[in-house]
Amino acid sequence: MKKFPFYKQPDQMDCGPTCLRMIAKHYGRNYSLQRLREISGINREGVSLLGISEAAEKIGFRTTGVRIGMDMLLEVEMPCILHWSQNHFVVLYKIPSKLNLKGKNYLIADPAKGLIAYTEQELKRHWISTQNDGQGEGVLLMLSPAPDFYAQGGDPDKGLSLTYLLSYLVKYKKLIFQLFVGLGVGSILQLILPFLTQSLVDIGINSRNLNFVYIIVIAQTMLFLGRLSIDFIRSWILLHISTRINISILTDFLIKIMKLPMSFFDTKMTGDIMQRMSDQGRIQSFLTGSSLSTIFSLFNLVVFAFVLMYYNTTIFIIFLVSSIVYTLWVVFFLKKRRELDFKRFDISSKNQSNIVQLISGMQEIKLNNCEQQKRWEWERIQASLFKFSVKSLALGQYQQIGTFFINEGKNILITFIVTKAVIDGQLTLGAMMAIQYIVGQLNSPIEQLLGFLQQLQDAKISLERLNEIHELQDEEPLDKSFMSELPLNKTVSFQNLTFSYPGAGNEPVLQDISLSIPEGKTTAIVGMSGSGKTTILKLLLRFYEPQKGDIKVGSTYLNQIGYRYWRGKCGIVMQDGFIFSDTIARNIAVGDEYPDMPKLLHAIKMANISDFIEELPLGLNTKIGAAGNGISQGQRQRMLIARAVYKNPEYIFFDEATNALDANNEKTIMENLENFFKGRTVVVVAHRLSTVRNADNIIVLDKGCIIEQGTHQELTNNKGEYYELVRNQLELGA
Repeated sequence: MKKFPFYKQPDQMDCGPTCLRMIAKHYGRNYSLQRLREISGINREGVSLLGISEAAEKIGFRTTGVRIGMDMLLEVEMPCILHWSQNHFVVLYKIPSKLNLKGKNYLIADPAKGLIAYTEQELKRHWISTQNDGQGEGVLLMLSPAPDFYAQGGDPDKGLSLTYLLSYLVKYKKLIFQLFVGLGVGSILQLILPFLTQSLVDIGINSRNLNFVYIIVIAQTMLFLGRLSIDFIRSWILLHISTRINISILTDFLIKIMKLPMSFFDTKMTGDIMQRMSDQGRIQSFLTGSSLSTIFSLFNLVVFAFVLMYYNTTIFIIFLVSSIVYTLWVVFFLKKRRELDFKRFDISSKNQSNIVQLISGMQEIKLNNCEQQKRWEWERIQASLFKFSVKSLALGQYQQIGTFFINEGKNILITFIVTKAVIDGQLTLGAMMAIQYIVGQLNSPIEQLLGFLQQLQDAKISLERLNEIHELQDEEPLDKSFMSELPLNKTVSFQNLTFSYPGAGNEPVLQDISLSIPEGKTTAIVGMSGSGKTTILKLLLRFYEPQKGDIKVGSTYLNQIGYRYWRGKCGIVMQDGFIFSDTIARNIAVGDEYPDMPKLLHAIKMANISDFIEELPLGLNTKIGAAGNGISQGQRQRMLIARAVYKNPEYIFFDEATNALDANNEKTIMENLENFFKGRTVVVVAHRLSTVRNADNIIVLDKGCIIEQGTHQELTNNKGEYYELVRNQLELGA
């Protein structure tokens, strides 16, 4: 039977798209995981069965979601996708007609674990989720390829390869040449030692010639010092190369991360990205440690193997056979090591995210007295890490037992043969010691080669995870040209725009809206929470692309303007604006390596934050914590306003920019900003009447639709939704 194609899910939330990828490959089409992620509407919570169904239909499958019992399962077309343990998806790809060992006759492709056979009871336990008239039922998605599936070409196999990684080494070819020369000399020095040992015993000891012994000992000492010096130099060169390569790999990774669209960060956990970054160390270790040392090990292996063959062919054959058995034993464990490595990545990723969450959320933890629950949550992850460590240790011990028996058995057998040969007069005592030395020197390259196989596997796994990032399309692809200037007419308009956040079945946040944001005017957007106000700003900043409709600047489509250029023209204060762990000056002038002092002081004055800064011992050079720790919410907002003003933008977008300010501060800042706003295009999202009443146009949103717009006076006179918002706010005394 043709083996069912299997892919491992790179991240915890990727089970749905990975299942679909396996089924598409089963029918002869290759699709990249990233493409399937995008069309299935994956988000931080993963993907729903509806999302998988929609993605499957987009690539040419006919799909049907059903809830059935075990008796109907035999009639379902295979492969199909099962909803597994209420939080996972797997592929049921075969139910053989004959029962397998112990009744395990349901063949499952689990993207988290591999190809596994289950008994009927095990399948029921994981799949059955509801009871209907006493009959257990589970949810599955049936898929069958339509003609359109074969008409589509799928995606080409692409991504980084080990050849790409070796390109990092090419930059240091002079240093690597020096390394080769040093290690070559070291190998030759090692090769001389067994002959010196034989001479010492056979000539020096047998002839009782002490002067000859002195000469050999001095020669051995010089060889030892030479090898030691070469090892010292090699270590320094390796450190130099490995450090630079590590920085290069991480820098390239960060460059790529920073080129990705904001939607990527909505579906990735912090711990997942951090774990990928720590994974780069394995690639660097492979390039500078394993690959280089293995080349020299191979050289030593070939040279010493010929020397051993010269001394005794029988011993060489014993060594060769035992080494082959030893290699096969280690290779046997590689698949299991790969599975454990994916589990390690998942658990370590969760652990990283949990630790970041614990530290950054300590205030909320204390306020809600949930220290114990959060600690228990952390302890459960540590228990998972412990179980993983136990499995890794057990695997290592099984492997170690086999290798120990093979190695020691070989050494004992060789010792017996050479000892017998000495007794029988076929070998001299010196030759016996030389052979023992050579066998010892041959053991090390064999172990290094097997270590290389394991590190090669680790590097390939890390490379797969690296590919997950490098295969993503940049926000500004190099093959696409963007405008780097604004049109003369800078009015922004939305035309019949509809937008939904990623996730199958999500209701549109904005529905067929059309609005105009006139150049040089202030436009305010108000409405209840969840009405789509902040989403409009995110679309203006090109964090997302609309599903339908267009955004234009004058007669130019916004998506024709370069992302970096457009954002450079925009000053933004978002609700969740970030304060860096840096000085106040560098937090305001965040885009400049060296702040422009006149601009900085002007921004500080506009944001009415001078008094606060002057009270600090170090003034502008005072360092504040990550996310604004050490300053109040109001001070944080004023710093964000100062940051937007410092940028001196043509467009200003404020999202609840003054909601944490007291009335006096808000009044002063709004008066300061009135002059600053002149001649600039301003969009203000706010609840407070004081912030929006002076706007040239006020747009009222409700459930993603524009229900009113006009000036404050016009809307108040209409006594519609805006009037109710104002009245309720005044009644609340806000």
